[in-house]
Amino acid sequence: MTEPSVTIMLPVYNEIDAIEESMTSLLAQDYSGPLEIIITDGGSTDGTREYLDTISDKTMSVAVIDNPLRRQSHGLNQAASAAASTYLTRADGHTIYAHDYVSRSVDVALETNAACGGTMKPVGTTWFSRCVAAAMNSRLTMGPARFHHAQTRETVDTVYLGTFLKTDFLAIGGFRALPSGAAEDADFYARWRASGRKVVVDPAIRSTYEPRGRPGALWRQYYRYGLGKAEMLWLNGAFPSWRPLAPLGFVVALTGTITLGVFGISWIPIAVLGVAWTAVVAYGARHSGRYFPGVIAAAAIMHISYGIGVASGLIRGPSRLADVDSTPSQEIS
Repeated sequence: MTEPSVTIMLPVYNEIDAIEESMTSLLAQDYSGPLEIIITDGGSTDGTREYLDTISDKTMSVAVIDNPLRRQSHGLNQAASAAASTYLTRADGHTIYAHDYVSRSVDVALETNAACGGTMKPVGTTWFSRCVAAAMNSRLTMGPARFHHAQTRETVDTVYLGTFLKTDFLAIGGFRALPSGAAEDADFYARWRASGRKVVVDPAIRSTYEPRGRPGALWRQYYRYGLGKAEMLWLNGAFPSWRPLAPLGFVVALTGTITLGVFGISWIPIAVLGVAWTAVVAYGARHSGRYFPGVIAAAAIMHISYGIGVASGLIRGPSRLADVDSTPSQEIS
């Protein structure tokens, strides 16, 4: 039986520190069917484009095209438009893929008739990124999202990256460009499920992701994640799940208890909140050894920045979302 054709869609922008390992793993896929890689570059200035052009010149199955709007969602839609394949596989330049990543993804997609992906496995390479990885691996830090913790194949609300039929991708309009530049995946799968389609996670689809290596970059990333979830609420009338409410609630409680202290009412509530939060996160990080202090710091950055992002998005309201297209994007055909 002939394997269906697959296009790997890889949006990039200034990924020189990670792109070589990522591309090496994508070029080493064992998939026996037709396979191409379409990379959309958002105007990289750090050598990423030159590296990719060299790969493209040597490899007929790799194409690099411009993404002048720079956003990942635009790049993914451009890649989908250029693809002639039956299946599309979403990829990320900070991820390293097992040699059977595509073949297992296609197997699961065929067996389940669903969009599918693996679990997100963070692996750090610097001291701080290892701390972030340890925090991301803790249910008490990241919550119970199944794309982090699933041990067997199961139906879920969203997956990391993903593989899906191009016809289904077109039917729901591809990726929408949210003002935050984040949460496009969550929005895509929320609309996917709203259309009656399934999303399946299978841990046999293996890859590793390198988290942000600097506190400032981690703060900006999770702030944008929170902002994106609020944008989804204004666009879709609901959060993709209840999980964004946890960091939002923490930030509201933190703000309220600090206010009580500043106005001279009592500092006891903030002390109780701080001790309780630290105890919960510390229990989740108890096996992190010498990374323990960094795990606590990373968790604080992720929770607070995410919660502030959600709150900011709610306060901003829906006005910034007027130009977000709720119909199939003109970028894809």
